[in-house]
Amino acid sequence: MEMHAFGRLLPVEAARRRLLAAARPIARTERVRVEAAFGRVAAVTYRAPRPVPSFPRATWDGYAVRTVDTRGARRRRPVELRVVGEVYAEEAYPGHLGAGEAVAIATGGAVPRGADAVVIFEEVERSGDRVRLFHPVTPGERYSRPGHDFPRGQRLVRRDEVLTATALGTLAACGLPSVRVYARPVVTILPNGNELLAPGDREIPGRIFESNNATLSAVVGAAGGVARPLPPLPDDPRRIESAIRRALRSSDLVLATGGSSVGERDHLPRILPRLGRLLFHGIAVRAGKPTLAADVHGTLVIGMPGHPTSCLVNMYWLVLPVLHKLGHLPGPGWSAGTAVLGSDAVAPTPGLSTVVPLEFRDGRAFTTFRGSSVITSLAGATAFAMLPPGRRRVPAGTRLTVYRLDPPLGPGG
Repeated sequence: MEMHAFGRLLPVEAARRRLLAAARPIARTERVRVEAAFGRVAAVTYRAPRPVPSFPRATWDGYAVRTVDTRGARRRRPVELRVVGEVYAEEAYPGHLGAGEAVAIATGGAVPRGADAVVIFEEVERSGDRVRLFHPVTPGERYSRPGHDFPRGQRLVRRDEVLTATALGTLAACGLPSVRVYARPVVTILPNGNELLAPGDREIPGRIFESNNATLSAVVGAAGGVARPLPPLPDDPRRIESAIRRALRSSDLVLATGGSSVGERDHLPRILPRLGRLLFHGIAVRAGKPTLAADVHGTLVIGMPGHPTSCLVNMYWLVLPVLHKLGHLPGPGWSAGTAVLGSDAVAPTPGLSTVVPLEFRDGRAFTTFRGSSVITSLAGATAFAMLPPGRRRVPAGTRLTVYRLDPPLGPGG
């Protein structure tokens, strides 16, 4: 079995910086209904095309009145007004409210011309077409003026802003049916290895079911991307290269899992330099050292380790920030903070940084790591720590810098 040595290993921060420098935010845009745009990123700045509300409207059920007519109203000397009509939320009163008149009005109804306040039903007495008021009403009471929510021209959404429920509500309130957003990053995931079976295949001794498609697709979806997982390919360099070339025609990012190390059947280190500019091969990190990347005419191709834990932790600390940049999302996908270690961490490695997956119990961080090839090493993990190179095990009680995955992958900061 022929093996090759790694070249100079790139430090973790240098590897991430190099990838982020090569990543180009997506320029494609599309128009999406406001009802379906939650979590998308606005591609333009939106300002209110009209004031909201665009007409004076009642904020309570009651009677629209002229406040001048209510002056002097007391419990013992009520003011009596004549009810001349009624207005529901979908209606507008056709006339002008005159002296001594009132109009029954529902919440959201257009306040008649001449009225400058609304008195609620509970504060009056009605008898036939007459209503009695027992206290004066102040101008603007239970009354929303045009532009009270926001005036015409007010900025509602900034370009590159993640669209929240409130932001979409303001757009809809202005009558805008859709919003222009950036297209989602399309990410092709290409596993390779003779040992791999697709989930659902017949079990064969000596072979394993491929799981990186599922985990990486989940991360891509959580970062707002569109995952396109492909069936596992055998260790055939021609087929692997052909699949990568096809994927490049319709993808914003290509992730190849397996075949990234220095063994005889690790073909990615020979394929990627033929496709474009090799950014690096090998990162000074455990787990995930056999990682490489190339810039192919503006599209990144990243070769990820085949071991499930190595692949997924690299996806968190290395690729997730790239996905966020491609999709115009803020931040790297995780939030830095500190936590007290509840159990001894995996021992640091001389010459390599060590990624430690963490779960939280009773306010403390506990490592879940059980091995690079064991997918349950990440069971329950919602954060990670990056230990610097060293030899001494980190003891329980140590306060560490930790990186909590943002929702939906984790609870965030």
